[in-house]
Amino acid sequence: EDSGYDSSTDDENVEEEESPRRNVIHGYHMVRGKLGHGMEDYVVAENRKINGHELGLYAMPSLLYSWFIRTFGQEKFLSSIKRIKRTYKVTDNEILDRIVGSRGESTAATAILVDKEKLIVAIVGDSRAILCRNGEATQISVDHDPQKEKEHVESKGGFARAFGDGRIKENITSEPDIMTEHSDEDTEFITLRSDGLWKVMSNQEAYDCNTDLEDAEEAAKKLIEEALNRGSMDDISCMVVAFL
Repeated sequence: EDSGYDSSTDDENVEEEESPRRNVIHGYHMVRGKLGHGMEDYVVAENRKINGHELGLYAMPSLLYSWFIRTFGQEKFLSSIKRIKRTYKVTDNEILDRIVGSRGESTAATAILVDKEKLIVAIVGDSRAILCRNGEATQISVDHDPQKEKEHVESKGGFARAFGDGRIKENITSEPDIMTEHSDEDTEFITLRSDGLWKVMSNQEAYDCNTDLEDAEEAAKKLIEEALNRGSMDDISCMVVAFL
């Protein structure tokens, strides 16, 4: 039987505002794959108040929880795309410093910062962020893999973009793609999912699996159960961020 990990919570509203904020809830679930290695997927869900902004940070990094959350949630994250990219670079350097001499490993990270209606997506690697609105699933992240970025690492054994793996660092970069989106009254939910899920299920199929969304954690579990039924062998992580 697959061992699972999950969590669900409501993210508190702010007391002020001329326009009322929608309530945001999130939940996640993870299962270990059948490929014989330890569980390598982790998720981050954190709410912070910075400069009067109530922020929600939702991310799926692997193997780098403490470094990632410490640097990514800081105030300077809000300033500019240049500083967001610098945060990823600093995180990558810290990982490389700590794994000198160890077995080479690389890791992916997809993160979404929710600031009222503004959504900032930063991605390195092959996890996905999907925005679901008006019955349609729209991918708001870019897949970084050898097939999509042949000029980087095809046949080199690593992600096109990733953290870590000093052995082939000249062939990979930790610079994220950054996209901005806006949520509106038609925005239903966002899902963050690892490749163990999206390789066996299209974005729209995943949306259709959760048209009756009422509980974010149950929605994440339902998606993973469907991926397992479709034969996924890898670790699977899924987070659902719903706008109510």
